[in-house]
Amino acid sequence: MTETRGAAVAAQPGNKSAARGSGRVRTAVVWDVVRAALTAVAGGRAVDVIDAGGGTGGFAVPLAELGHRVTVVDSSPDALAALERRAAEAGVTVRAVQGDAAELPDLLGSGSADLVLCHNVLEYVDDPERTMAALASTVRPGGSISVLAAGRLAVALHRAIAGHFDDARRVLSDPAGRWGDRDPTPRRFTCASLTDLATAAGLRPGEVHGVRIFADLVPSGLAESDREATDALVALELAAATHPALRDLATQLHLLAHRA
Repeated sequence: MTETRGAAVAAQPGNKSAARGSGRVRTAVVWDVVRAALTAVAGGRAVDVIDAGGGTGGFAVPLAELGHRVTVVDSSPDALAALERRAAEAGVTVRAVQGDAAELPDLLGSGSADLVLCHNVLEYVDDPERTMAALASTVRPGGSISVLAAGRLAVALHRAIAGHFDDARRVLSDPAGRWGDRDPTPRRFTCASLTDLATAAGLRPGEVHGVRIFADLVPSGLAESDREATDALVALELAAATHPALRDLATQLHLLAHRA
C-alpha cells in the first residue's frame, strides 16, 4: 500500500520536533486516539505494533522512538527501503515486511500484535471484509486496531465547493461513494459502514472520530504561516472530531476497534 498520507507528528506529547503547519493539523486527531490506545494496551511497557500499509514510516518511526517494537507491512519495496533509511536516521529499528494487509496472519502469525494500524488502506484493497478479518486475527485479545479511511460525505462537499455539482450528486448515490470514472479512490466509507466492517470481523468498535473536518477547507497557507492559527485549528479539529453532525463531514474517518 501507499505511504500513510500527510506528515505525522511525533508521538510524544509536547514533543518540540512535531510536524508543523498543515501536517500537524491533518494528523492531530489520529495521534490523539493512537496515544490513548497505546496507554490502554501498554500500561507503560513496550508493546508489539504492526502498521499495515505503513509505507515509509510516518507513524511507525515515531512509535519506535517511544520504544515499541514496530513492524511495517507494505507491498512497495521502494517504500520499505525509504522506511529503513528513515528509521536509521532516527536511530531506531523498524522491521520491514513486504506483503499486503490481507496477508497479515500468514506473514506474521495470528495474535502477533497489541496494536495494529491500518491507515489509508481499506479504500484500495480488493476485499475490505477480508482485510478487516485479517486485522482482527492479527491483534491479540485485549488489543486494538486503528483504522483510518476516506469519508464519503466530505468528497461530496469538496466537489460542490469546487463547482462540480454533478460529481457531488453522484457521490451521494454511488454505492462506493465515488464521483465518477476518473475518481482515483475506489471506495469511501461512512461511520456506519466502517463500524459494520469491524463488527462483522468480530471486533468491538469504539467511537468514530472525524479527521480533517476543517483542515481541508481553510486556505493551506494559513496553518503554515501562523503558529497561533495552527494551534487554534488543531484545537478545533480535536473538539469537532466526535461532534455528531460535523464528524460525518470529515475527509477521513478514524475508528479504534478492540478485540475482546
